[in-house]
Amino acid sequence: MDRIIIRDLAFFAYHGVYEEEARLGQRFYFDLDCYLDLKPAGLSDDENDTVRYDHITEEVERIVTTQRFKLIEALAEQVARALLDRFSKIQSVQVKLRKPEAPVPAIVKDIAVEITRSRKDYDNE
Repeated sequence: MDRIIIRDLAFFAYHGVYEEEARLGQRFYFDLDCYLDLKPAGLSDDENDTVRYDHITEEVERIVTTQRFKLIEALAEQVARALLDRFSKIQSVQVKLRKPEAPVPAIVKDIAVEITRSRKDYDNE
């Protein structure tokens, strides 16, 4: 299936288990793969036949900056669900969320979670 790909979308926010993370904040990086049929937009050259990537990034920013999560798993889940709820053309989404300044007693480039969700994952709720 076709996809819209967004890489290294970054926001400064206040998520994490520890009080210092809520107080000091840190950067969070998203990689998004939104799966949808892009052929209609390719044939028509009409923005109404696709999902505008500026709208995708605005939706992610809204979630990241207006809500607080202890777990990056919960943040990634909320982003996936919101994208599927808001944009009916998106059939499934893969969200990779990286936290490069995670408070772990080791030297790491980043800690990340990656989830893939589709409409059927929320059908029975």
